[in-house]
Amino acid sequence: GGDGVHVGAKAGFAKRERSAIGESPASRKLTRWSAPPAVAYHRPMPTPRLHRPPKHPQAWAWLFGLSQMAVVAIWWLWGWKAGLPALLATHGTLVWATLRPQSRLLSPVLTRLPIRERVVWLAIDDGPSDDTRAMLDLLAEHGAKATFFLVGARAQARPELVAEIVRRGHGIGQHSHTHPQAWFWALPPRTMRAQIDQAQAALTFLTGTRPRWFRAVVGMSNPFVAASLKRNGLARVAWSARGYDAVLRDPARVVARIERDLEPGAIVLLHEGAAHGRNVETLATLLVRLKALGLATVLPEDLEAASGYEDGRLSPASPRSGSC
Repeated sequence: GGDGVHVGAKAGFAKRERSAIGESPASRKLTRWSAPPAVAYHRPMPTPRLHRPPKHPQAWAWLFGLSQMAVVAIWWLWGWKAGLPALLATHGTLVWATLRPQSRLLSPVLTRLPIRERVVWLAIDDGPSDDTRAMLDLLAEHGAKATFFLVGARAQARPELVAEIVRRGHGIGQHSHTHPQAWFWALPPRTMRAQIDQAQAALTFLTGTRPRWFRAVVGMSNPFVAASLKRNGLARVAWSARGYDAVLRDPARVVARIERDLEPGAIVLLHEGAAHGRNVETLATLLVRLKALGLATVLPEDLEAASGYEDGRLSPASPRSGSC
């Protein structure tokens, strides 16, 4: 009906059973009811909110401050034997939240798409590079879509590749301005703000659209990232499947690692421009494997826009989902 509730079977009917020998007036009134078939309900659900910039980027500071007050109290009451472990635990938790890409302690992070359809999100980091055009050709050949998480300075150096990514209907995400791989996790507030703000300005200028997705360098996001994400309207993205293609040379080995974690809604982390020069081969191998497994690709914007996305299912008519 109009309320979105569908009854999958008719209600059971009453059935009388009379004794073959005879029945009293009282027994005629007895009725044995057959159990009605199971009723299947389908209630449309609103599209989950995928894009979630931080709302309270300074909340970590208040919580950490309270934890240190508790440490002082523990030290005062029970001495260093209790206070020192409490101190290490609170600081260790903060370090863990920084170094673990999937941690939500410091800011929201999208680790997979909440969908049961057999689709995955390909997220390609570190471009643009010499690999970009070949990767775009491969994606077109397989009818696949991806989001390219670009480094701001590299995008400024190769604006024609950024334009080509957009022209071919792929997504653009942000991946810092200069990709300080060794120290991004430890950058102080002012430097972190410059990394994110400058990249956002560069990519907005080149594409005409503000990026909505952010991937931390090496996935590590310290407490000073959230404020810049909120200011720029960026949502942090991690991954649920990766093959370490930035360092491993063998495409078959990389894809085998990715396949271990492939499932509907997986976010697949890929790279371009690695020193070993085999990222294009890896993408080609992965796209063939996705097709064999019956997995297509999708962009998160399509999930947000698809009118047929209900209860974890994506309408086949959604605009930019691709088959591999």
